[in-house]
Order: sequence, then structure tokens, then C-alpha cells
Amino acid sequence: MASPLLNAPILPTLARLSAPGVLLVAFQTIVSVGDTYFIGRLGTAPLAGLALVFPLVMLLQMSSAGAMGGGVSSAIARSLGAGDTARARRLVVHALLIALGMAAAFTVLIVALGGALYRLLGGEGESLAAALAYSNILFGGCATVWLANTLASVLRGGGNMLAPALALIGAAIIQVPLSGSLVLGIGPFPRLGIAGAAVAYVLCFGLAAAVMALAVFQSGLRPRREDCVMDKRLFADILRVGGLSVLNAFQTVLTAMALTGFVGRFGAAALAGYGVGVRLELLQIPLVFAVGQSLVVLVGTNIGAGDAARAKRIAWVGAAVAGAICLVIGWTFALFPLGWVGLFSADPAVLEAGTRYLHIVAPFYPFMGVNVALYFASQGAGQMLMPVLAGTTRLIIVLVGGAMVVSLGAIFGVIALGITVWGALMIWFVARTTWKT
Repeated sequence: MASPLLNAPILPTLARLSAPGVLLVAFQTIVSVGDTYFIGRLGTAPLAGLALVFPLVMLLQMSSAGAMGGGVSSAIARSLGAGDTARARRLVVHALLIALGMAAAFTVLIVALGGALYRLLGGEGESLAAALAYSNILFGGCATVWLANTLASVLRGGGNMLAPALALIGAAIIQVPLSGSLVLGIGPFPRLGIAGAAVAYVLCFGLAAAVMALAVFQSGLRPRREDCVMDKRLFADILRVGGLSVLNAFQTVLTAMALTGFVGRFGAAALAGYGVGVRLELLQIPLVFAVGQSLVVLVGTNIGAGDAARAKRIAWVGAAVAGAICLVIGWTFALFPLGWVGLFSADPAVLEAGTRYLHIVAPFYPFMGVNVALYFASQGAGQMLMPVLAGTTRLIIVLVGGAMVVSLGAIFGVIALGITVWGALMIWFVARTTWKT
């Protein structure tokens, strides 16, 4: 019997596959808010330390889940779409080896160089000490994050979106109280301060990894002894998508850091207002990410089955859905910015900066949604060079434009221009590219 991914109506199938990811977003948001709240109770310095480490944590998650994870899901989905289950099983082994290698690289580089980077970002004294206390534990144990996100990608590549979502939701439910207990020393738990949040992070991802490993080994993707033979072609199949996607993740983090620096030239109120506006942007990314993960599987399966035309239709439907999500959110708060900015501050200068940001940037959020959706669809098709170059173009616009302009409004204009060009280039690329089966 043919897989429903190959012939079922596109929009209902996309909605069904995306629903667990949307639910996961809610729980991951609770974890993020919870960690910030608990660490905030320790004082300003630990909270500043957490902010210093955040870009690298974002890079870790983007690299292991959306980037290399997309390469894993794409390769497995294409193999299953072609009816080659044995190849899919062998890809699982290769994916886990890549995950361990990437985890080792993150651990060595960040534990060795983290202090210098945090100083470069402005860390000193207590805030630097807090950043290192959190970072060294989290990145020292980041193999659990890489394994969990890789195993989740394996399951998604096989069309199972529910199991990884439930495993990660279960870990999130445990992480919130465990983090609070370890940070603040509640009950029988020791008071570890900011390090407690990192311990909870590593342990809960380890738990999620164990649950998903069990799910993989109970599925048809369970590797057999003969599947444990290394093949450079299988490494290449994952890395030609995942490796370029990791580069794109790095560009995204670098863009965010550069924009923060440019806005920071205009004072604390401007930076705070910008930060509030960016929170709205970051809120949309996980929602679109849930759609994107489904696109990797749907597009990859149809490419593997030889139906490139249906794969392309799926990409456009997903782009429309993602664009609509960002259109509703972006235009709502472009028209009524105080409905968002007012939730976080009553400072008139912050309200003015945040309002200006949303007036200028938020109307262009649909381009961001379309870009992210088509980026994941391109992962499914195994076509990643041009999407990465679109991200490079945005980074260049931000670096050159941000260095040239002399007003806060112009900085926000540069941000809007970067998002628009980013999305338009992706639309052009997918429209002109012939996806090969």
C-alpha cells in the first residue's frame, strides 16, 4: 500500500504532521520562560550571564535540530520514499556518528573558547563567571542534545512526528521544576545557582534521547548488524544538506549578534525596545519550524518516490501556510504595536523604540515565514546551496547597511530590507529550480 504521504491531500496532511510540533513549541516556550525566571531570582549578574550564552545555545539547537537534523530527516525520507528501507536503516547509524562528532566539536570549541567570546560580547566580573558556570556544563554535556535532536529527526524522517514531540514535551515537563529546584535549592536539591539550569538542561535532553532511542529501536528503522558498515556516500547524503544548513544556522546567529550591536549604539532604551520587538519575531520561528519539519518529510518522501511535481506543490502550500501565520501576527502588531510592546515595559523610550520597530519591520514578517518554509522544503529536496546563499545575502545587507546608516529608524529599515530580500530570493530559487528525483 502506498504511503499516505505520497497521495493524501496536501493541506490536511501538512496540518496533521505539524500539529505535534506546534504543541511542542508551547512547552519549549514554558521552559525558556521558566529558566529565565529562576535565574532572574538569583540577581542581575546571572541573568546577564544567561544572555551572553544564549546565542551559542541558539546555535546548538539550530544546528542539531533544524540544520543537521533536517539533513537526517531528508535523507531518510528520500530513502523510504524510494522503498529502500535498508538504506534508511544504515543512514540511522551514520546520523548518530555525525551527531557524536558534532557534539565533540561543540564541546571542545566552546569550552576552550567560550570565555574569550563572552568577554568579546561584554561579559566581565560576575556576569562572565555566571556565563562560564552555565556554558561549561551545558556544552560539556551537549552530546545529549545532539543525540536527542538527531533521534527526533530519524523518527520524523520515517513520518513519525508524534513520538519525538511527546518525548521532548515530557522532558520539558520535567525540566521546569527540576531547573527551579537545582537553581534555587528547593526541597532536597542542592542550590547550584545558574549551573543548576544547565544540569537540568543536559539531564532532560538525555532522558528524551533515551526515550526516542527506544522508539527507533522498536521501529522498522532499527539498525541491524549488517547496517553498521561505514559508507562515505551515506555520510555525504546527510552532510550535503545538513552541513550547508549548519553554515546557514551560523549565519543566522551572526546576523542576530550584528543587529544587536548596531542597535546598541543608540542606547539602552533602543536596545530594550528592539529586544521586545525581536521577541515577537522569535515567537513565530518555532511555529513556522513545526510546519517546516513536516515539509522536510513530505517533500523528501515524494522526491524519493519520483514525484518531484507533487513535492514542489507541497512546498508552495507550506510556504502559503507559513506566510499566512506571519502575516496575521505581523500585521496585527504593526497596526497595534502597544498590544505587544506594552506587555514588557512602561518606559516611554522603550515603548517608542519598540513601536517604531514593529511599524517598520513587522509588515514584512510574511517574507520570513515563506523563507523558513521553503528552506525546509529545500532540505527535503536535497537542494541547499541557494538557500544558504540567500542567508548570506541577508547577512551582507545587515552588515553593510547597519554600518552605513545613522538613525535607529534606518537600522530597522535595513532589517526589513534584509528580511524582504531573504524571502524574495528563496521564492525565486524554488520557482526556477527543477527538483530532481
